Amino acid sequence: MANPNFDTILSTTMNKYRRKLEDNIFRANPLMYWLQEGGRLDKEDGGNKLIVPVMGVKSTAVGSYADYDSLSSFVTNAQSTDFTAAEYAWRQYVGIVAISGMEEAKNNGVSQVIRLLDAKVQHAELSIAEAMNQMFFLDGTGNSGKDWCGLAGIVSAADPGAGGCTAGGTGLGNIAVGTNTWWVSYVEATAEALTLSRLTTGYNSVSKGNDHPDLMLTTQTLFEKYEGLLQPQARYTDMKTADGGFQNLLFKGGVVMFDLYAQAGVWYYLNSKYLSLLGHTQTWFRNTPFIKRHDVDARYSQILTYGNLTTSNRARQGKLTGKTA
Repeated sequence: MANPNFDTILSTTMNKYRRKLEDNIFRANPLMYWLQEGGRLDKEDGGNKLIVPVMGVKSTAVGSYADYDSLSSFVTNAQSTDFTAAEYAWRQYVGIVAISGMEEAKNNGVSQVIRLLDAKVQHAELSIAEAMNQMFFLDGTGNSGKDWCGLAGIVSAADPGAGGCTAGGTGLGNIAVGTNTWWVSYVEATAEALTLSRLTTGYNSVSKGNDHPDLMLTTQTLFEKYEGLLQPQARYTDMKTADGGFQNLLFKGGVVMFDLYAQAGVWYYLNSKYLSLLGHTQTWFRNTPFIKRHDVDARYSQILTYGNLTTSNRARQGKLTGKTA
């Protein structure tokens, strides 16, 4: 006999998993972990687009004056449009948890239902974590432009193609590079072996004053090359990141990690002050009730997520490409 409380058990247990599911997804890979840590994950209530104030434009409402000089020009400049904003499209992501009629029949007791759902959720979280992490390294043009924006689209000196890095216009966040030369990342593309001097030049090029990249993300090959370039006594690590389970080193105070989906030959310089993963307050790893379809002997729950990866200052991000060990 079927358990009459099967639906209630599924719903109650799934709701309890929601926070744990999100935490596990964002702790599965270095890039996902970093995006969640340190206030890089923000929530928005809604709106047609994700609007991000741009921090790379210099204000003209500043300057010297003497005694009774008129300040009207400064006021006019402060009211002008020299402070712009980037616009990103909302993007959607889904993971499906399915339970067949036979699985339901074989797992009738309360403890059996919970064990079954636990296994299903673990499989879903591993799949979502891997797929989203891979997507965040790409340029947002995947799946016919439905993918979320990724590092390849953000950290570039060129306009990305149509997709998650735009909101229907041209350029990253609808800001075209051609007419906004300040809206480009540092990119060094010499094909060569990785060296400390090249790493230093890249780091300094995306730094400004005391504003420096706090994460350098690369492949395992280049991570090991960097480790080999260091003197044994200089192999410092960030303990907080290590506590998250990730191998890391330090370069000039920034954390260095490797990720499975980092592009071959690429070394990213990322500044978290200007990178945000924006999510919808009501739909962020939200699970729907299990529904039984009329044409399939199974129940399905959707894990829905709305948001996008955004930047407010492209010039503070950079990368080396074409590097080898």
